[in-house]
Amino acid sequence: MAIISVQNVSKDYMLGKTVVRALRGVTLDIDRGEFLSIAGPSGSGKTTLLNLIGCVDTATGGTVLVGGKDTRALSERQLTDLRLHTIGFIFQSFNLVQVLSVFHNVEFPLLLQGKLTRREREARVMALLDAVGIGEYRKHRPSELSGGQRQRVAVARALVSRPALVLADEPTANLDSQTGATIIDLMKEMNHRDGTTFIFSTHDPKVMAHASAVVRIADGQLVGREELNGKAAAGGN
Repeated sequence: MAIISVQNVSKDYMLGKTVVRALRGVTLDIDRGEFLSIAGPSGSGKTTLLNLIGCVDTATGGTVLVGGKDTRALSERQLTDLRLHTIGFIFQSFNLVQVLSVFHNVEFPLLLQGKLTRREREARVMALLDAVGIGEYRKHRPSELSGGQRQRVAVARALVSRPALVLADEPTANLDSQTGATIIDLMKEMNHRDGTTFIFSTHDPKVMAHASAVVRIADGQLVGREELNGKAAAGGN
């Protein structure tokens, strides 16, 4: 069963009096457990598509189903619940809470969920901070970190609740090649161990090479899908 089904989706933005068509008639099914890369030049619509799937934005036309739920039919509270319990999002802009420490930024989704004890939260947060190589900065604020360090915090925060779906907008863009490879290995480990679905946009061919499939977008339209690593096409069963 597809965890994501995008059906004839369009997205328009107003730029002054001009209508900018960010997505045009995109249809895409993504199965549970895929490790999917969305590729395309800057301005092609990659981030817009991730934002629609992540319930951060709404489509102008068409349907976006997440976990079988039509996102247009959900209330704001239901959308918030879906984002909190189902989706982890790694934003290009990090979206960290500036007044919180690194540790508390990563812990925040677990506090909102309210499922774990303090000791369980601490163990999970520290394990991820160590995994992304930033455990020693746990008491720092985001403003005290470099862009690459903030990116690692954002990755840890997205993964800490072990969501069914992780959306990553250029997850290695601010990282050196060694750290980027560590982050991809961490994502692949979750994908293999927990069956977590990953959808990530990237310009990096090295990152793209790890995907089970690559979806290509140009000028707001889906122009192709290439299956890699012997995986079956989504929705092809």
